[in-house]
Amino acid sequence: MSRIIPYGKSGMRLNEDLSHAEILESSVAELKAADTEDGLVRAAMDHPIDSPCLRELAAGKKTCTVILSDHTRPVPSKHIVPAMLKELREGNPEIDVTLLVATGYHRPSSKEELVAKLGPEIVEREKIVIHDSRDSSANVRIGVLPSGAACVVDKAAVETDLLVAEGFIEPHFFAGFSGGRKSVLPGVCDQVTVLGNHCSKFIASPYARTGVLDGNPLHKDMLAAAKMANLAYIVNVIIDENKRVAAAFAGNFITAHRRGCELLLKYCQVKPERRGDIVISSNGGYPLDQNIYQSVKGLTAAEAAAAPGAVLIMVSACGDGHGGESFYHALKDCVSPQKLMEQILATPQDRTKPDQWEFQILCRVLCKHHVIYVTNPEQRKTIEEMKMAWAPDVDTALQEARRLKGANAHLVVIPNGISVMVKE
Repeated sequence: MSRIIPYGKSGMRLNEDLSHAEILESSVAELKAADTEDGLVRAAMDHPIDSPCLRELAAGKKTCTVILSDHTRPVPSKHIVPAMLKELREGNPEIDVTLLVATGYHRPSSKEELVAKLGPEIVEREKIVIHDSRDSSANVRIGVLPSGAACVVDKAAVETDLLVAEGFIEPHFFAGFSGGRKSVLPGVCDQVTVLGNHCSKFIASPYARTGVLDGNPLHKDMLAAAKMANLAYIVNVIIDENKRVAAAFAGNFITAHRRGCELLLKYCQVKPERRGDIVISSNGGYPLDQNIYQSVKGLTAAEAAAAPGAVLIMVSACGDGHGGESFYHALKDCVSPQKLMEQILATPQDRTKPDQWEFQILCRVLCKHHVIYVTNPEQRKTIEEMKMAWAPDVDTALQEARRLKGANAHLVVIPNGISVMVKE
């Protein structure tokens, strides 16, 4: 029984007989949508959780900023944003709306990427601002987070009468889940806030893990930032393996988000019967596997399912390369992952380096496991410079893993590493 592993836009076939392997995958497909994608979103907005309807919130307001996800997130915005804009203008035809693209610490979204996400009509008609975490003149300080970091947020999110957000809920490898409060932090925060929140101490916390909100220090900061920014309303969705809306939640950014997380947890939590000597994972294909940086997420699912000293195989197209210069150079220039980890853990909060959280987590994995990246040939040099092995396809990678771990090594396959929460 062969298997297609998500890879880029087309997938990659794993030809080995998997009858003796453990397959860990989300059962979100069992979450049968009760309506069309548009219908699910409308129904959620008609019955908001712990909140007035969006049209009521819009009444009497001169301005509104709608926070959107960026190009790195497979949020089905075409089914969310038009409904939000429609209801805002039903409540107040004169309201001045700004769409603010939450890039977090990523590169700006291109016009082509925005058209693909929103459709040409919205891109041409609406006022769109792309957040820049590195432009201090575009961001304003509104308070101090529980961690002690300054809370500095995009002016477009602060200087408005009504702040709302779209998003989607999926397991997140250190924030617990995406969505909700994450639209503000890191979504539209200045780099000083992102760096402070993503400090080494927080990333090292045992609560900074997939599916964990309670006790998670990053989540606590994120909630505080969203409160300070007066995030008034969200529309968040759960998507299936085809990236279609499977469920929708609207209303209060804390309770509506938590309701979605609780539902998703029922479908995304998996546990191997036996930890894998070899674990295969992916980042869910395009658009989430555009670079090595983003693909650390799927790798952490393999880490959670692995036996000590396992071989982890990460299947990710990475057409955009490494995804961050500081991320790349940290691994390339270090003596070893162990030495790099010592340096990271000794770095105080106010000295957090760009992308430190990402190379800290990758470093954590490399200190425990041998990693083989299956990606396009152009990335081979980069992969090897970053202290990992490269393979042209998953079958070749598995053959090498068998050589290292033995023919009888227990194999665990996680077709989509970002869609599951692996119970450790």
